[in-house]
Amino acid sequence: MVVEIAPRVYWVGVVDWDIRRFHGHELSTHRGTSYNAYLILDEKIALVDTVAAPFAGRLLESIRELVDPARIDYVIANHAELDHAGALPEVMREAPQASLIVSRRGAESIPGHHHRPWPIRAVRTGERLSLGQDELLFVEAPMLHWPDSMFTYLAGRRLLMPNDAFGQHYAAGRLFNDEVDGQELLQEARKYYANILTPFSAQVLKKIDELLALELPVSMIAPSHGVLWREDPLQIVRQYQAWARQEPQKRAVIVQDTMWGATTRLAEAIGDGLTAEGVPYKIFHAAVTDRNDVLAEVLGAGALVVGSPTINQGMLGTITVLLEDLAHLKFHVPIGGAFGSYGWGGESVKAIAERLAACGLRLPADPLRVQWQPRAEDLAAAASLGRAVGAAVREL
Repeated sequence: MVVEIAPRVYWVGVVDWDIRRFHGHELSTHRGTSYNAYLILDEKIALVDTVAAPFAGRLLESIRELVDPARIDYVIANHAELDHAGALPEVMREAPQASLIVSRRGAESIPGHHHRPWPIRAVRTGERLSLGQDELLFVEAPMLHWPDSMFTYLAGRRLLMPNDAFGQHYAAGRLFNDEVDGQELLQEARKYYANILTPFSAQVLKKIDELLALELPVSMIAPSHGVLWREDPLQIVRQYQAWARQEPQKRAVIVQDTMWGATTRLAEAIGDGLTAEGVPYKIFHAAVTDRNDVLAEVLGAGALVVGSPTINQGMLGTITVLLEDLAHLKFHVPIGGAFGSYGWGGESVKAIAERLAACGLRLPADPLRVQWQPRAEDLAAAASLGRAVGAAVREL
C-alpha cells in the first residue's frame, strides 16, 4: 500500500496486524504495529527509514509503484534497531548509488548490525540536506530511545519524522490520528511511553525543549510505528511532556499475586480503604495480567501498593519482575504500600517494602503481614492500610 501524506511524500511502510510480542518477548503488542517508511520524490529521492526484514519485499514493491529503487539518492536511517533498519541490506542492494545518512552514533550501530561496506554519512543536529525544492534537517535525539536515535524534518512540508518518538504499537486500517479510535490510540501511545521511554524522561523533556526552540512549524508528525499525527499534531508532544514529568495523579494501583487467595482478599480490603478516602484505584493480579499493561497504569499514579505471599523466603516471581521494572524504568511514584500473606516465614512483605523504599516511594503505613487466611481483624487492618495510602494520595 502506498499513501501520499504530503505533496510528493509517500508512506511506503507495512502494517503488521499479527505481531503480539516485541523486543523479543519483552513487550506486548495486543493491537499489532506498523513499520513506517517514507519516500520523498524531489530532484533527489530520499527514503526515510525502512521496515523489519521479513517485510523488505513489500517495502520494495511499494517503492516500485512510484520509482525505480535504483534512483534513490539517500536512505536515512534514523535508528538502527532492526524493526526500522532490518530491510537495509535489500534496500541498499536495490539502490547501489544511495548514500546512507545516520546520526553520529548511528555510524557505530548501523555497521555493528549489518557489517556491510555501505557509503555512510554521519550528521549532527542542525545539518541540512537539499533535495531540490525541499530540504531535510536532522536533529540528533540520543536516548529517545537509543543513543543513535535521530529526527528528520522535511522543511517544505513541515513534516517531522522522529522514528520511535511519538509512536505507538497500533495496527490500523487508516493512517492518521483523526481516522482511528482516539481512546485506543492514546492507550497505546501511553503504554509505549511507559514501557520504553520512561527511564529517559529527563532526556525527553530536554530534547522537546530543544526541538521547540528551533521553532520549526509542524503540520504532521510521522513516527515509525503506528498512526501519523496530522490533527493537532503537537498534542502528542504535550502528552510526552506530561508523561515525562510524571506528575502524580490522585489515583492508586494495587498489584498482587496470590497462591490460595489470601493476598487477593487483602488487596480487595485495601481497595475498600482507598474508596473510603475517595481515591480511585485498580487491582491487577500480576499472574494473569499483562505486565506491560500494568506498567502503563503505574505511569503517573499517585500510589502503588504491592502484595505477595511468601515462597522460598521471598516473593512470587511476577512481583519480583514488577519491582525490577519499577526500578529500571525509573518510575516516580510518591506513595507506596506493602502487604502479603504467609504460612511460615513471611519474608516477602519486608522485601517488597524495602524495594519500594529503594525506588523512592514513601510508605505512610507499616507493611501488613497476615498469617494464613485473613480474619476479620486482618481485613480491617488492610482497609486501614488503604485509608492511610488514600489520605497520603489526597495530600499530593
